[in-house]
Amino acid sequence: LFPGQNSQVVGMAKGFYDVSPAAKSILDRAETALPGLLDIMWNGPEETLKLTANQQPALVAAGAAAFAAYIEAGGESPRYAAGHSLGEFTAHVAAGSLKLEDALKLVRKRGQYMQDAVPEGQGAMAAVLKVDAAQVKEVCDEVAENSGGTVEVANYNSPEQTVISGEHDAVQKASEKLKEVRARVVPLNVSAPFHCRLMKPAADKLAVILKETDFQQPSFPVLSNVTADVVEDINRVPQLLEEQVTHAVRWVELTKRLQSLGVTTFLEFGSGKVLSGLVKRVDKAADAHSIYDPETLSSVQEVKR
Repeated sequence: LFPGQNSQVVGMAKGFYDVSPAAKSILDRAETALPGLLDIMWNGPEETLKLTANQQPALVAAGAAAFAAYIEAGGESPRYAAGHSLGEFTAHVAAGSLKLEDALKLVRKRGQYMQDAVPEGQGAMAAVLKVDAAQVKEVCDEVAENSGGTVEVANYNSPEQTVISGEHDAVQKASEKLKEVRARVVPLNVSAPFHCRLMKPAADKLAVILKETDFQQPSFPVLSNVTADVVEDINRVPQLLEEQVTHAVRWVELTKRLQSLGVTTFLEFGSGKVLSGLVKRVDKAADAHSIYDPETLSSVQEVKR
């Protein structure tokens, strides 16, 4: 598993660079593709790393480096890979279906396009807790219909956490209505309303460069956020990565689909431990671990012995 935005931290992947030749090779290639990226990853400042056009390639580089260090240390090749939003690009890099350099350039553009799609302050996102996703969607549909504004479910993260996205006023109205049914609503500090129809201009621009990108057969299957299922046809990948920009991330269904395919252990690579936490919220008994530095890699190796 590979995380999406807001998993970044200043210093990410530095530990692997210092001890793993495989990770160092990945990160050196990332620096060649996007000069200055490693300095932002390791030295920040945080505000610069947080910029969408920086954090997207930083997370791809960190995820690919952590995965390379794991394989180099004798880690078992996975049966499947998946990523949350942006992390789907990293999953394709790990599986060999997308070249690292191509992925980095794609996600930098993706970040810029998403940022430019909606002027700052006009969009909003909020995490909704303590009510089920069906109720959240119902409220969003009702507000959109009555107000004519855009508010949609952006992320089905866990049974207790659904993220909504759209125009500022519509998100505000939906948040108030959800509080009336005892939901806890937390506004998110994001620069744009991701994963809703307002991102259509970004999806259209991304589609152009995705069509020019070379995708190869993966060495293990990758799942799509849009379908919550394995991508059987590599030729569909560009379209699914384009659609992902405007569609909801179906993380709960995707986790359950992996379990139905026989997956019993989930390893999250890159930065932070958001996804391993979400997997455990879907299934408290799930065996989920995060690998983001040499220490967490060692502890996972100990557990697996």
